[in-house]
Amino acid sequence: MSRIVYVNGEFVAEENAKVSVFDRGFLFADAVYEVSTVLQGNLVDNNAHLRRLSRSLSELEMAPPCSDQEITDAQHKLLELNGLEEGLIYLQVSRGVADRDFGYPAGMQSSLVMFTQTKNILNNPIADTGIKVITVEDIRWKRRDIKTVGLLAPNMAKHEAKQKGAHDAWLVEDGFITEGTSNNAYIVTNGKQIITRQLGHEILSGITRTAVLKFAETAGYTVQERAFTVQEALEAQEAFITSASLFVMPVVNIDGTDIGDGKPGTVAKNLRKIYIEQAMDRRDL
Repeated sequence: MSRIVYVNGEFVAEENAKVSVFDRGFLFADAVYEVSTVLQGNLVDNNAHLRRLSRSLSELEMAPPCSDQEITDAQHKLLELNGLEEGLIYLQVSRGVADRDFGYPAGMQSSLVMFTQTKNILNNPIADTGIKVITVEDIRWKRRDIKTVGLLAPNMAKHEAKQKGAHDAWLVEDGFITEGTSNNAYIVTNGKQIITRQLGHEILSGITRTAVLKFAETAGYTVQERAFTVQEALEAQEAFITSASLFVMPVVNIDGTDIGDGKPGTVAKNLRKIYIEQAMDRRDL
């Protein structure tokens, strides 16, 4: 039985889900997206994702496809139709359909597409072993704070990582780590000091990042938001990443060098435990 997919107000079987070849998301990557976690059939931190979606649309002068409430209602119906208990719901808004032209056409109707994806999130076995990353040059555009679908550079970086036997890549600009291919990056120094890149145009303001930093300070850790170098990462006691689909994931090796003892560190494991414990309290019912 195929999934049910949402396309511009209609719920259709995935094999019948279609968008125009003139959609600007297809032609220009003129589109933005969000990915919300689903646990026990409920969305987690979805309101925060919708607020970030609104910001991305505003930054690109793109009209919302409908109200947040209409999006939320459609998301819940999609979860129900697909019987999804654990996984993700993907949402994409493009500027709409028009003949190919580099300028923004006036009076366009935005397109909205959503689909669900089953994924083992709570008991991801990789969390027990941690992941390996490599560092690669950050060749992305200069507005990474906007969550666009222009993801070819991160795809290339992740492909390179897998070719080299790693799970992911950390992107480097002017000698400093920006973020992972689809996640925020952190190191731990001096026992309880967590360092992560400050917000700006250089990185995405992660929804999971916001929650984890709040939990970290409540748990007594010191958080420092600043750029850090590759060398600092290699010399750190611990490293980890955060994202909606991975929560808190330990990084145990960077560019072939073990971080700490090469095993998931206590800070990362503790923050993952706290995040999971608190996740159900952040459901958007």
